[in-house]
Amino acid sequence: MNSPVVKFIAKAFLVFIVWYLVYELWLLPDGSLDHWLSLNIIGTSAGILEVFGFDVFTVNRIIGLGEYPGIEIVDGCNGIAAMGLFLGFILAYPGNWKNRISFSVLGLCVIYLTNILRIITLTITQVYWPSIFDFTHDYSTTTIFYLVIFLLWMLWVNYNDLSAFESNKKALA
Repeated sequence: MNSPVVKFIAKAFLVFIVWYLVYELWLLPDGSLDHWLSLNIIGTSAGILEVFGFDVFTVNRIIGLGEYPGIEIVDGCNGIAAMGLFLGFILAYPGNWKNRISFSVLGLCVIYLTNILRIITLTITQVYWPSIFDFTHDYSTTTIFYLVIFLLWMLWVNYNDLSAFESNKKALA
């Protein structure tokens, strides 16, 4: 258990279990956080699309263009699970708590914005390229979403390791 890799995996696993239990047993059944986030994503996406001249409509968790039926942001598509995954990686990897909190906030904002771009892409794809909507929804946007999370975690690992190196260098001087 002294290996840093084993410690990281054990911590990450513990954080994911806690997150899963909190989300599945409390947040998901309550629904208010999912509902709020989904409506926020719909509103922000609609605002951006309107700035670019699209005729947007929203109804509860549905966003669409013109006369097309629109897409619904269900609980699995609002990014909460991805945010939990990201936070699990950050919390499991060693580091200064002040930096960890700052980077977590930054990362959550990046994930949120990525999800906004994902919803905008899906809304436009449904209208202009409906034949690739399912592929875009199931594979490409999801892949990009998790690639962003991986890149954020890699930034954290490299930034955190650089900070630790600088701290050790100052301590040795």
